[in-house]
Amino acid sequence: MKAITLRNLPPQLDRTIRERAKKKGVSVNKVVIGLLQDHLGESERKTVRRYHDLDDLSGSWTRQQAEAFDRALEKQRGIDLEMWK
Repeated sequence: MKAITLRNLPPQLDRTIRERAKKKGVSVNKVVIGLLQDHLGESERKTVRRYHDLDDLSGSWTRQQAEAFDRALEKQRGIDLEMWK
């Protein structure tokens, strides 16, 4: 397998890659390879892709906020019988 050296990596990009590696518990190398494969459509992974972009929201609502949200969605969940005639 060939090695590639990246030069002049912007500091923010470096931080983001390192944070992602730490969060996933993998090496920086694996994160970079995964990002390249995903972006280029050459992923060799056979597992289901998991997203974690909404993890910070999980469990952040109070019970009252969640109930209010569910009530607000009730109208959208209804079936308009007139529309299906």
